[in-house]
Amino acid sequence: MQHNQHMMHKPDPLRPNYMLDSFYARMVVAYQWGALAFAGAGVAWAVVFSLMGWWWVVALDVAIVASGLVTFFLIRRGHFNFGLLAAQAALIMIAIAMGLVMDVPTTEHPRVSHLYLLVIAALGYLNYQREKSTAQLALIGICLAAFVIFASAPLANPFMVTMPETLRTGGTWANAFGATAMLAACIHAMHAEFARKDRFSRELTTALWNDEFRLVFQPQVDTAQTTIGAEALLRWYSSGRGEVSPVEFIPQAEKLGLMPAIGGWVFEQGCDTLAAWARNPGLRHLSLSINVSASQLVHEDFETFVRDTLQKTGADPGRLTLEITESMLLTDMEPIVQKLVRLRELGITFALDDFGTGYSSLAYLRRLPVQQIKIDRSFVQDAVSALRGAQLVKNVIHIGRDLGMEVLAEGVETMAQHALLSAAGCEYFQGYLYGRPMSLDAFEQRVAMEAAGGEHPSTGNGLG
Repeated sequence: MQHNQHMMHKPDPLRPNYMLDSFYARMVVAYQWGALAFAGAGVAWAVVFSLMGWWWVVALDVAIVASGLVTFFLIRRGHFNFGLLAAQAALIMIAIAMGLVMDVPTTEHPRVSHLYLLVIAALGYLNYQREKSTAQLALIGICLAAFVIFASAPLANPFMVTMPETLRTGGTWANAFGATAMLAACIHAMHAEFARKDRFSRELTTALWNDEFRLVFQPQVDTAQTTIGAEALLRWYSSGRGEVSPVEFIPQAEKLGLMPAIGGWVFEQGCDTLAAWARNPGLRHLSLSINVSASQLVHEDFETFVRDTLQKTGADPGRLTLEITESMLLTDMEPIVQKLVRLRELGITFALDDFGTGYSSLAYLRRLPVQQIKIDRSFVQDAVSALRGAQLVKNVIHIGRDLGMEVLAEGVETMAQHALLSAAGCEYFQGYLYGRPMSLDAFEQRVAMEAAGGEHPSTGNGLG
């Protein structure tokens, strides 16, 4: 489970994370063209060395071409992270092979191929800033260690190739120029990335005061697919960027310490909505689920804020569900439990979101004042296609019911999934089968149409 990164939103599983905004879209295209350019350079050198009859060097060039093409197709097929890691590993091996065999320093010509190791390390650092991983750190370390070794020792060996003077001289200048230009481009890209993050942080900081956040509502239904409530989901419509994916701005808001303020706005808006529904006979039966981030829950004023907001808005706490995640309970659990118990006394329902994807334990689940568990979409997707997946979902439902909790399944997209979950005893559902997140007006119109006996447009098509 992505800890603390999905508060108040549900990422679209059909949308790759690296396609979150135009910046990353441009970055993907740049890497694709870079992979093709690398393959093209390998083709050019292969032609040169094949004319000289140096076939084993041609084999190295073929490896260059292959690594460039493989990287291109991996990225094109959506395997962005793996493609970048594989490309870096291949480039490291190629650079080391060139430094040991073809670019051994002499009195006339220095070694220059090891400069590419700095370029690879810089590219790795850019990728690490985008998505941190141990594998990426290891590749960066290998690059830097190899650069130091090549820069400090000649590393002569019996397999070194003596190249013609003209070719060696031209290659030295070309590689030195190419590596320097690429390193300069990497530095520019780093600067652009850091500047982009600074701008992004400034815009996110002012978004709340510029009234750029909106709530959308995804229907929650019962076994008969009748709407019984909704989950309020946060969206950011930036004046300069357009719609920004929650997968991108929620983690940054957490880093900047903005989530208590943003989450407070969400809670106030949700309570205002509940209070308005209570005044409408056709809507007063609805409940509303609101996600709570870890930084909100541990804030010393959270309990007081909840009480004051409920009193100010007049919202019925019995119609309010606050969703928490298992990751919030890993450290210092007892104060959080006590806080939830006191809020539960007001009538608020608590739901454990994404149940089963983190650190679920029946021991602590019994201690929590939780009245609902939400089955993660990943289990729902596997339930129809795999026997073990179906059995797992049934077991989760039985656990919830045995503990006296309601069970809601998320990410339901097909009638087959709905039928299987219903047969297993699941009571409530949420997903594209019943409706995508929508504006408040659209959600209320949907409920009115149901009451009038009409069918809402999203029912039955699987993708809403």
